Amino acid sequence: VIDASGTWTTPNPLGADGLPVLGEGAAAGRIAYRMPDLRTRAVRDRYAGKRVAVLGSGASAFTALARFAELAKEVPGTHAVWVLRRGLGDDTFGGGEADQLPERGALGLRAKAAVEAGHATAVTGFRTAAVERDGAGRLTLTGEDGRSLEAVDEVVALTGFRPDLGFLTELRLGLDERLQAPLELAPLIDPNIHSCGTVYPHGAKELTHPEQDVYLAGMKSYGRAPTFLALTGYEQVRSIAATLAGDHEAADRVELTLPETGVCKGSGLAEVTGEDAGAAGGGCCGEPETLRAESPAGGR
Repeated sequence: VIDASGTWTTPNPLGADGLPVLGEGAAAGRIAYRMPDLRTRAVRDRYAGKRVAVLGSGASAFTALARFAELAKEVPGTHAVWVLRRGLGDDTFGGGEADQLPERGALGLRAKAAVEAGHATAVTGFRTAAVERDGAGRLTLTGEDGRSLEAVDEVVALTGFRPDLGFLTELRLGLDERLQAPLELAPLIDPNIHSCGTVYPHGAKELTHPEQDVYLAGMKSYGRAPTFLALTGYEQVRSIAATLAGDHEAADRVELTLPETGVCKGSGLAEVTGEDAGAAGGGCCGEPETLRAESPAGGR
């Protein structure tokens, strides 16, 4: 059995601890958990001219910032409020021109340009604790430290995914309790230690479970770790196929070298809160306050 069903159907909720925050269910109609396809007229109209909170710090969030910036050029009043759990640093936008995966580097640069042009405002060190919907349908996010963002029209939560293991409960799986990745693989992909490029090549050996001939492959094998690359999945499947064919030499052979520049961001990496967040440009001091992040034109 090879489960390569991915994690697309199980996005993470708003809560930094992996749980839905207070009010999230009631506000579900104004929260998207995947990048909106702004090429679709109905979707474009939903976000045009609106203030949108974008949560996340990975490739999906970069894509959202870049696309909302493009929309802002066409429709005044469109503005993204970029909500990060950590602060802004030199590696926030990835490897840039030094990234050996050029498109990944370019994506980070487009997101950076969106912020520098004023189409997006960054709020750092913010861990969402609650969301409240007012009578007009606008949403106010409140952080664990008591800070509140000024109301937004929509929320786009791009905080990663998790594996759906429900249909595998009767199988003997060996999973890391934190990452929900195979036990042999988990230490190699821990996002607190590894970026995309420092994950060692691996195959069937690291993907085995106590249940014989059962493998999780692709994005699902990484559990909650955000450092997966498609190239890694191709190598996994090649190794598994070789194992099933009895060619153990081929299964153990390394046929993939990943670039080591550029950093894949995601939950589990260093976060900045409190005074440190203030130093990074997004915190506050003293009593809890409402954070105002206006568009350059002063619109909503």
